[in-house]
Amino acid sequence: MKKLVSITLVMVLLAISLTGCGGADGNQSSSESYEIVLITDKGNIDDKSFNQGSWEGVVEFATKEGISHHYIKPEEASDAGYLAAIDLAVQGGAKVIVTPGFLFEVPIFEAQSKYPDVKFILLDGAPHDPDYTDFTIKENVASIMYAEEQSGYLAGYAAVMDGMTKLGFMGGMAVPAVQAFGYGYLQGAEDAAKELGLPDGSIEVIYHYTGNFEENDTNKATARTMYQEGVEVIFACGGSVGKSVMSAASEAGAKVIGVDVDQRYDSETVITSATKGLAASVIQVLESIYKTDSWDQYGGKTTYFNAANDGVGLPTEVIGDENADAFDRFEQFTREQYEEIYAKLVDGTITPIRSIEVADPSGYATAEELTEGLNLVKVKVTTR
Repeated sequence: MKKLVSITLVMVLLAISLTGCGGADGNQSSSESYEIVLITDKGNIDDKSFNQGSWEGVVEFATKEGISHHYIKPEEASDAGYLAAIDLAVQGGAKVIVTPGFLFEVPIFEAQSKYPDVKFILLDGAPHDPDYTDFTIKENVASIMYAEEQSGYLAGYAAVMDGMTKLGFMGGMAVPAVQAFGYGYLQGAEDAAKELGLPDGSIEVIYHYTGNFEENDTNKATARTMYQEGVEVIFACGGSVGKSVMSAASEAGAKVIGVDVDQRYDSETVITSATKGLAASVIQVLESIYKTDSWDQYGGKTTYFNAANDGVGLPTEVIGDENADAFDRFEQFTREQYEEIYAKLVDGTITPIRSIEVADPSGYATAEELTEGLNLVKVKVTTR
């Protein structure tokens, strides 16, 4: 009964918040109907990260094809809030619903049975029940994952090839995607150090999880301390945590590696970003629905986007300037070096480890677990 009341209340709040807000590229008015709907997680549509990257894919495809589309930001960042937003979208005529992030795993698990005629594109997650006992993916759900370990690998490799030997990693929570980014980062640094013939232990990495995805003073202070201790670049892998890191880097005259989308436009401190092809993957799945009649390629299963299908990488273009060099913030690392190492990920010559055994239920690995699990020799890790 309490759950029913909660969902009902959220529905009312959503209806109130969305009344009067219309437009094909905005929130839904109570009197409007849209075919493709994106529901944001607790971030905003302009978060320069997961929500924005996913929405850009929806807008690009739907605008080109002339399909009505909009987004909904739930009033409550909870399973009940997300389910209420899904209900609202379906009531508004949605035939396809895009949900960015693992926070939608439980809501989509419930919604896939409740709305069998609606197609769901779940990014960075797979449906499961609240107890993690049932992982059924029904035919109306496309579970899309990304090879974050490859993207992280490229970031770590680039940093060391550029001459940096003191690295930092600030992840949000130790969820699989963030773990994979970090593990790849360490492996990329390790391989670059080997390629350069550097001594064992010559690459020092401070490895830290903030426990949140927030921009706050604590996260900024953590980054500031790392920089004061000599860290040259921090891989900020935790949503809005990156804003805290960029602020600290700006004050310290230091560097940042962004995540998910190209964050060079947010700060001069960002030298590159470990990106996921969010927009590209959304477009590919939407094409399977509307253009190629190949939904069965994605529906009812988990599909990984990786280097082989342009699902991950470092940015190679600067928006708005065809002649610009996306590698101009590196001192030594070049586009040619990037393409060479990227090709090895594509053909399978390099296969970074995605997961390792971690004893702590929180997912926080010790320095020993990281060193042994990832076969680190050139890289010396300190965890905090």
